[in-house]
Amino acid sequence: MTDQTPAPIVRNVADRHRYEILVADESAGFTAYRDRGEQRVFYHTKIHEAFSGRGLASQLVREALNDVRAAGKRVVPVCPYVKKFLSKHEEFADVTDAVTPEILQWLDAELK
Repeated sequence: MTDQTPAPIVRNVADRHRYEILVADESAGFTAYRDRGEQRVFYHTKIHEAFSGRGLASQLVREALNDVRAAGKRVVPVCPYVKKFLSKHEEFADVTDAVTPEILQWLDAELK
């Protein structure tokens, strides 16, 4: 018997400031961001427990970063998972900016 589960789909839900990953039309998780000029500041990634262990976080973040690149924006990895992903995937170094105290202060104000 073969697995008939459709491939996961990643979509940008701009009005909610996040990318979501869907498995069979069910939300499996998200990575949240805020835009700061030409920077997309990622601050939280979550895969729901029922979907953990499938590599979905990696797929989600990779596709989100590809979308950021295609949009001509830059990535700021405040989220620990995104930061860890970037440390292992140097192909995104050209679109990555460092997290600074100024960005953290700005993000804190944005999220209040």
